[in-house]
Amino acid sequence: MNYNNKKFRPVQYSENGETSDKTIFEYKQKGNILTAEYNGGPILKGHLIGLVDEKGNIEMRYHQVNIKGELMTGVCNSKPDFTEEGKIRLHETWQWTSGDKSCGTSILEEIV
Repeated sequence: MNYNNKKFRPVQYSENGETSDKTIFEYKQKGNILTAEYNGGPILKGHLIGLVDEKGNIEMRYHQVNIKGELMTGVCNSKPDFTEEGKIRLHETWQWTSGDKSCGTSILEEIV
């Protein structure tokens, strides 16, 4: 699976996260290296970098600055599936490596 030039928006997210339905992720991929920039809602600016395996699973690290001016960091694993309309849906499990170090889940859906 190749995520290059695909955009995603959260459709489900944990309360202890900082994404919202206003957060947009813009993915780029070269080989198995994935990067993204994202912002919106409570996030002023964020970046992620990850590795994509042969099944499209992503292991990533992220950092972002929120609207409170805090720098937040974390780790995330995403597993893809598809909606009935054929859009990519990413099921994410993540953990903050800053702040309270809590865990959460999110579901991102491709914007087409």
